[in-house]
Amino acid sequence: RARALLQQLPPQDCDERYCPGLAEEERRQLRAFSARRRQEALGQGLACPVPGPCHGCPCRKCGRRLNKGDPGISASRLGDQFWHPSCFSCHFCHQQLVDLIYFQQDGRIYCGRHHAELFRPRCASCDQLIFMEECIEAEGRRWHLEHFCCLECDEPLRGQRYVMRSGRPCCRGCFESLFAEPCQACGDPIGADSEEVTHQGLHWHARAACLCCSLCRKPLRGQPLTCRRGRLFCSDTCSRGQDASSTASDSSDSAFASAPSPES
Repeated sequence: RARALLQQLPPQDCDERYCPGLAEEERRQLRAFSARRRQEALGQGLACPVPGPCHGCPCRKCGRRLNKGDPGISASRLGDQFWHPSCFSCHFCHQQLVDLIYFQQDGRIYCGRHHAELFRPRCASCDQLIFMEECIEAEGRRWHLEHFCCLECDEPLRGQRYVMRSGRPCCRGCFESLFAEPCQACGDPIGADSEEVTHQGLHWHARAACLCCSLCRKPLRGQPLTCRRGRLFCSDTCSRGQDASSTASDSSDSAFASAPSPES
C-alpha cells in the first residue's frame, strides 16, 4: 500500500519540501498548482451499498448493472454515479486507486500522478513536475535542463549526441567504452555512429568487410544468411565447405602433432 501511494500520489507534486533545488518562482508555481488541484479536482470515493433509487444503474466504467445492495463506490465530485470497486481505477494507468483517493478531470478519474501530468511535464530523472519555461524533450520524455546528463559520468548532454541505455541517456564516450558490443567479425567495438546487425544474440558491423560470408566473402546485407558457430555464411553449401576445410585442417594438425620429433 505504501509503495502504491508513493506511485499514485507523489509527495513532490504537492509539497515543496520534497523538491530540493527549486528556484523561488518554481516554488511559487508549485504551491499555486497544488492548491488549485486540491480545490478543483481532489476527492475520496465512498464505499457503500448501492441505494434503492440507483437500482439497475450502470457502472460508470464498465457499463454493467449495479443492483440495490451491491457494493459500489461513489465520487461526490461526479454526481450520482457508481463504480464497481474493481472499476474505481485511474483512467490512464488503470490501477485501482489506493484509499479511493482520486482526481477528476472532464468526468474521468485519475490517480494524482497522471492527473498532474495532464497539465505539467514530469522530469524523467528526478520525477518532479517541471515548472521552468524550458525543458529538454527526447525519446518522448522530458527532463529539466540540468538533469539531462550522461548516466555514467554526469556530463551535461544538452546539444550533444547521446545513446539511450536502459531508458537513460549516455554520452558517446561512455557508451563506446562500457556498453558497445564487439563485432563478431573484426572484434572492434560497434560504436554509436556505426550501423549494427544482430543475429542470434551476436553482433556485426553492417559494413561489407564484416557482414559477409566467412568462406566466399559475399556481402550479406539484405541477403539470406546462415549462422554456424558464430560465423556467417551465404548458404548451406558454404557452411559445409567451411566444415570440410576445418576437418582437413584438424587432421593435418593431428598428424603433425603425432609425428616423432628429431630428438626421439
